[in-house]
Amino acid sequence: MVHQLGVNTWVWTSPLTNRTLAELAPQIADWGFNVIELPVENPGDWDPAQASQILSDCGLDATVVLVMGPGRELVRSGAATVTSTQDYLRHVIDVAVAVGSPVIAGPAYASVGRTWRMDATERAAVTDELRQHLGPVADHATAAGVAVGVEPLNRYETSLVNTVAQGLEVLEGLPESVGLALDVYHLNIEERDVPSAILAAADRLVHVQVCANDRGAPGADHLNWPGILDALATAGYRGPLVIESFTVENAAIATAASIWRPLARSQDAIATDGLAFLRGMLNAR
Repeated sequence: MVHQLGVNTWVWTSPLTNRTLAELAPQIADWGFNVIELPVENPGDWDPAQASQILSDCGLDATVVLVMGPGRELVRSGAATVTSTQDYLRHVIDVAVAVGSPVIAGPAYASVGRTWRMDATERAAVTDELRQHLGPVADHATAAGVAVGVEPLNRYETSLVNTVAQGLEVLEGLPESVGLALDVYHLNIEERDVPSAILAAADRLVHVQVCANDRGAPGADHLNWPGILDALATAGYRGPLVIESFTVENAAIATAASIWRPLARSQDAIATDGLAFLRGMLNAR
């Protein structure tokens, strides 16, 4: 099994800027990563054309993640909020085109941290509403040749899409340009059998993020990595495996992700130790 290996810039910084990208990209390439993952927290934080040149100079490919902060909602919100969120997601798709990313990934349904109780009737109605509001975004993605990876999050970060099964329900009737993005951190919390969940997502799997069960470096954990990699191979996933973690030094992102302590001896170690572990696992297969 051959995968590109990537890392999200959230390991070191938030929000991403042109300057920090210019500093990080050469080091990430020197370590041996193939892919750098770029968050679009707010339009204008960084310039896609400049980023594309930086990545080209470093020989790196890109993936892009969307960010559902406060005020970004596709369900149970006013029309103006839904429209502005759709506009934001279309912008992220355009950014992906500019940097050559085949995917945008993230919880494209509600702001992270928003939770509420739903009975079965309301959940069905909200799921239908989400499909309707994702439709125009899916059309834009189809035209752009970019996949939208809807990411299930754990129960503490959302009450809407926690599992692969719920994610697949959302995708019913939506174009193939909308799929699932899976993060092993969330799978470890919400799925009873992580490899089986990956296999269930196989036909709609468009992106995979990896880390330890505590958000540290992959391999420094109790996760069943042989089973995870076997499932990805059986599912036919050939995209990158991208390390996503966060720095405790950034107040906004650390609070959103509940990062209260250092997760490795350094932020660099999350990337380099994770890269060495994943490369070793893949080379042994």
